[in-house]
Amino acid sequence: MAERDAEGKELDLKLVRVLRNMVKELYASLERDIVSNGLSIDTFQILEFLYNKGPQPIQKISDTFSIPSGSITYVVDKLEKKGLVERVPIPDDRRKTNVALTAEGRNNFDQIFPKHAQLISDNLSFATDEEKFELIQVLKKIGYGIKHREGNTK
Repeated sequence: MAERDAEGKELDLKLVRVLRNMVKELYASLERDIVSNGLSIDTFQILEFLYNKGPQPIQKISDTFSIPSGSITYVVDKLEKKGLVERVPIPDDRRKTNVALTAEGRNNFDQIFPKHAQLISDNLSFATDEEKFELIQVLKKIGYGIKHREGNTK
């Protein structure tokens, strides 16, 4: 890698600050929306995952969101008590269960998710679609570069 001059390093630092501040504002807006619906971030993520991907094994949910197995059981128990999810046995393996949205959970999320998706679009409306495509490519390039440079190819 080529050594950056002072001006290049300052530009890199500015980019990190701007990116950090934008992500902070974006996530704060999304979090306010999630909380206004009476959900925690973890709960919302799990419900959204089930809403878009269908029933999932508890272990897959745990792995996807890096939630320890003891904690995921607790979260699923709470969602089950609220009537939003249910445990469904996996026919081929009686030791494992899938977590699925109940009819009530799906109806609830049918009300929440479109509004949340619209908020995301509203928040990102300050950039054109062309700028978004370009930003996606640049961010992927940086992310993959860091990942491969550090030898983390997971």
